[in-house]
Amino acid sequence: MSSYEPLYIDYLIYFNRDQDYFECHEVLEELWLERNHDPLYKGLLQIAVGLYHYRNGNLRGGGMMLQSSLELLEVYPDISLGIQLGALKADVRKLVRELQENKLETLEYRDLSILIEDQALIEQIQTRSLELKPNVPQRRSPTRGRIYEEKMKALQQAELHEHNENANHHANN
Repeated sequence: MSSYEPLYIDYLIYFNRDQDYFECHEVLEELWLERNHDPLYKGLLQIAVGLYHYRNGNLRGGGMMLQSSLELLEVYPDISLGIQLGALKADVRKLVRELQENKLETLEYRDLSILIEDQALIEQIQTRSLELKPNVPQRRSPTRGRIYEEKMKALQQAELHEHNENANHHANN
């Protein structure tokens, strides 16, 4: 039985089940960094980022990111990492053409799906899906990394400061 990276499995769940492209980016970026900037993971990551921008009305940014993903993924076989990468590349190519030819008013947003080829991967996704809860509502800002940690630390310090000020006010009254 093939075993896949847990972060990759999470990416596929967020992509197909939740269409949570922001979270797709978060989990796959972690794996991409662990795997020494593997271009295959970067290409998959860029598809999620492209869809995220497209959904939010940034057609130019979405199209550029999707085009960049194709440039990275073209060299990989149609079946890679247990998925039908060839079908995904074809869907992305079609979407890039549509984004280049249309204006926001005439282009209706649609999600893409990643077809799973390997039965072992399907089973791992099904098992993990029972544990991995959807982000509802979907997050729109980072929840990992240095910037997030600094933001959380500042928020905690502000709350502590406010708590101390309230305590001092009550003590003086």
